[in-house]
Amino acid sequence: MKNLFLLIAGSLIASAQTAQLSAPDVNVLCLHATQLMEAGGVAVPDLARAAAPLIDNVKQTCVQLQLRPGAGQATYALIGGLRAYLNLSDAVPKPFPFPDAARSQLTELRDAAARLDVHFRALLDSRDADLRNPDPDNLSKYQDANRRLLAPDPSKPRVVFLGDSILEQWRLNEYYPDNDFINRGINGQYTGQLLSRMKSDVIDARPTAVVILGGSFDLARNIPLTTIQGNFTAMADLAEANNIRPMFASVLPVSDYHKDANPTYERTPGRPLAQVRALNEWLQSFCVRRGYSYLNYFAVVVDAKGQLREDFSDDGLHPNSKGYRIMAPLVLDALEKSGPPPAASAKPNRKR
Repeated sequence: MKNLFLLIAGSLIASAQTAQLSAPDVNVLCLHATQLMEAGGVAVPDLARAAAPLIDNVKQTCVQLQLRPGAGQATYALIGGLRAYLNLSDAVPKPFPFPDAARSQLTELRDAAARLDVHFRALLDSRDADLRNPDPDNLSKYQDANRRLLAPDPSKPRVVFLGDSILEQWRLNEYYPDNDFINRGINGQYTGQLLSRMKSDVIDARPTAVVILGGSFDLARNIPLTTIQGNFTAMADLAEANNIRPMFASVLPVSDYHKDANPTYERTPGRPLAQVRALNEWLQSFCVRRGYSYLNYFAVVVDAKGQLREDFSDDGLHPNSKGYRIMAPLVLDALEKSGPPPAASAKPNRKR
């Protein structure tokens, strides 16, 4: 049990400057806390009986946090559950002498509750900072780069890649050295933010096509699929209205293969495979209905378990060079098969 607690120690220390824990850190801390609470009843049977409802509530709260990482109400409930258990442990009679192991377990539980309390305060500060951020969609990130862009070369189709960190980490110039491909990925962005950046980072660059790769961070934030679909639809409408061909990339699978190296690399709780598949099925059918290119990155990087192939990623979320290499040809193939973008005046009314 102590080894499990030590497993996350390095990650907790690394996040000490921000105080806010990652979702995998909270999940591991939840598991360890419930184990400590159950172990407390071994030395103090009265505590086991009295605390049984509290332990069940904490377990349910941990499940909620797996489904909705960073949920403030669930985090607050978890802290309350741990505090209530500790207060109960102080109130019930204890055997004499009280075992050192049991005393150490209660100390660890107090430490976990204190760490979660700091995390919760940082979570509130982060939400407050987001509300006060004058540029919540990070429109300024590529402002200078956009200003320096030359006019497109008619002989070389310009393609803007719009997305999150999975795209931002993709060195497009290394994989497409002879193409006018522009990377406009930003770490952690969800589709609502991509939609906000359509004009400044896509339309104003006057590309022939736009590759939209997003949705993974929406799923991690538990944003409803209908909202994600609406954002994708709006981006497609904006692109077509400006004679830009929309090309949609599938959401990539994630994996937990690297979590032993770093607990934060446990990715599947925040991005369940069923939700990834559901969004990709909608995306593919949407592209078929509208005649768009669908870049099925999912199919070329997924393994037999439905996870991102272990050798295609070093953190279970972002492809490594081997992963990007197998993804790269899909865009070129799609561009070869597609004709010129439809004229804005000839567009029929679109079905959503």
